[in-house]
Amino acid sequence: MEFKAQDSTAFDDMLAFVKQHPDFEKLEISYEPTLSLSGLEINLSRRRVINNGQEIELTVKEYDILCLLAANKGRVLTYEQIYDKVWGEISAGNVVLCQDLVQVKIRNFSLF
Repeated sequence: MEFKAQDSTAFDDMLAFVKQHPDFEKLEISYEPTLSLSGLEINLSRRRVINNGQEIELTVKEYDILCLLAANKGRVLTYEQIYDKVWGEISAGNVVLCQDLVQVKIRNFSLF
């Protein structure tokens, strides 16, 4: 690509204009981290889940479990591990409670 002198002047004028108007920085597109799995996109900064082009509504805990499972794709996690990470507390050996809570949340979002 070749620039002529007049192109350079126009570009310089445009840069000067943008620098004089700091509001233009608000329009800058920023990087948004996304986890992607076959047909499923998890936008981490907006906490949005898209499945085959449709947005899926999840509770906070359902979203956290989905992110945990997506980030650990290919790994086997126990109910206790999921509970400890998502609820942020040690399960204190109550495996039945952990299993019930996690199963209910996973069942809710496995319908999509």
